[in-house]
Amino acid sequence: MIPRWAALVFVLALGALVPRHALAQGSTLPAPGKSRPGLFLGSNYPNPLVSETRIPFTVGDSACTEPTRQYKVSLRIYNVLVQLVGVPVLQNGTITLSGGQPLEAVQLTCGRYVAYWNGMSVIDKRPVSAGTYLYRLEVDGQADVKKMFVVK
Repeated sequence: MIPRWAALVFVLALGALVPRHALAQGSTLPAPGKSRPGLFLGSNYPNPLVSETRIPFTVGDSACTEPTRQYKVSLRIYNVLVQLVGVPVLQNGTITLSGGQPLEAVQLTCGRYVAYWNGMSVIDKRPVSAGTYLYRLEVDGQADVKKMFVVK
């Protein structure tokens, strides 16, 4: 049985990741699994992960009606206490782009991308512990959050 305090911390952590404008009265969020206009966050693979994972995501609309438009993109990984534990790097196939540039306020055009995370914590540069983690994609102020599991 999960202690009540742990469940409360998890709920508070999830609430902290919801964008403030989404909490406004009368706002509607898409159903789970549905994409928001301008972004799509896929499920990481493998999940659960042992040492590394890849996270697919799409920026811009599916038709790419504005191919030269630049989107501000950030992808971060948090533990259930909402502490930043990782920032994946942009990847194209097996070769990382821009020297493995972290996805932190990066300007990208519309298209499909893959992010790579090596399972290392930015806090202490060691592999993260087994458990549940949240990854959050933010594109021009709109955000989507999914969870991943780490096993050892």
